[in-house]
Amino acid sequence: MKSVVGMVVSNKMQKSVVVAVDRLFHNKLYNRYVKRTSKFMAHDEQNQCNIGDRVRLDPSRPLSKRKNWVVAEILKKARIYGAPSAAAPTGSGTKTAVADSSSS
Repeated sequence: MKSVVGMVVSNKMQKSVVVAVDRLFHNKLYNRYVKRTSKFMAHDEQNQCNIGDRVRLDPSRPLSKRKNWVVAEILKKARIYGAPSAAAPTGSGTKTAVADSSSS
């Protein structure tokens, strides 16, 4: 087997992730490309993967009943939403400046 690239869809387990791998193939009858998705469980030793990360999986010996892949590398980290910080400017300062200029 060769390496595959996919997106992490679940990391709720310890040292394991579920990766969705998409593949395209050509349907000769309809002359269209069809997308199929396969989900693989993979071993993540350091628990570094988050949902949405793009990872490369390498095949390995069976590690459990459903786990035959190992996360080789994280190709792209997911953009995780963070709450806006207190240092970010708010819109209230501009409103008071407009109100002050109109009252003069």
